[in-house]
Amino acid sequence: FSKESIVEPIDVLQNLKWLDLSNNQLTDENQLHLIADLPRLESLILSNNGIYSIHFPDAAFGYKTRMFPSLTHLMLKDNSIAKWSVINELDKLQKLESFDCQNNPLMDSEKNIETLKQQIIAKIGQLKFLNKSQIFHEERRGAELDYRKKYGIHWLKAGGNQDPKKNKPSEEFLAAHPRFQLLCDLYGAPEDGELEREQPFSLKNQLLTLTFKCPDKADQKPIEKKLPDSMTIQKVKGLLYRLLKIPGSELKLSYESSKMKGKEFELDNDLKPLQFYSIENEDCILVRWGLHSVPLFSKALQAPEQNIEEKTAYH
Repeated sequence: FSKESIVEPIDVLQNLKWLDLSNNQLTDENQLHLIADLPRLESLILSNNGIYSIHFPDAAFGYKTRMFPSLTHLMLKDNSIAKWSVINELDKLQKLESFDCQNNPLMDSEKNIETLKQQIIAKIGQLKFLNKSQIFHEERRGAELDYRKKYGIHWLKAGGNQDPKKNKPSEEFLAAHPRFQLLCDLYGAPEDGELEREQPFSLKNQLLTLTFKCPDKADQKPIEKKLPDSMTIQKVKGLLYRLLKIPGSELKLSYESSKMKGKEFELDNDLKPLQFYSIENEDCILVRWGLHSVPLFSKALQAPEQNIEEKTAYH
């Protein structure tokens, strides 16, 4: 296939079941429509194509598309997907059972990776595997119930109602949450007592008391600071520059959880906030620079989502 376009397979490839179009820069969603009529295509691999949008114009939300009628496995790793609208569109596929969307901006949009996975499961009703992990019945049920509670307030504000005769959610809400009404039909409309209400913002509740230590500088005393959990690593380095007079570009930061003594977690992305790494009150940030700036981290420290799972076990 050319990197510029896909030639429509009119009479050829009709028996094709598996197709890999990775690394072809297929950023135009209309190019995918040219292979959408392959009747037996079951597996489609579209990794590393710069894809950011997918749309099946023949079907409204809540209905199934005629495109890709046999597709059960879709791989969209290493693309540019950042919007939930893409996930909503994939629910229109008739037989999609396995979906891989690792290394897309959307996967970094939630602090807790498990919460994000639950939302994907709730949005794509027939999915049985997500990012190569099997989705069990109880996991799906829990994800759908949580989704129904999480967005129940938004549903009410948009015109939703426990009384079917008065239930008229807006088109905007239905476009953002196409399966919500189906989940209400399946589990019942969310009751007032189970709705997740928005908490009023309180800076005091968001402040973390953190201790900064320089393990390779014995003469440097620990420094205690109260910082908002929304503060980025880049701004933390700016603060340290003012305190230690060491340029941020030379600083290597990690942290030690108060619940997991002896383990370090690398803070390797300057644009992420403290909350992304699940840093909590009374945790310790370790500061290194110069010849000792690269500590040895265990494999578990390379993925923030693993940090979250490990730390959760200690609550």
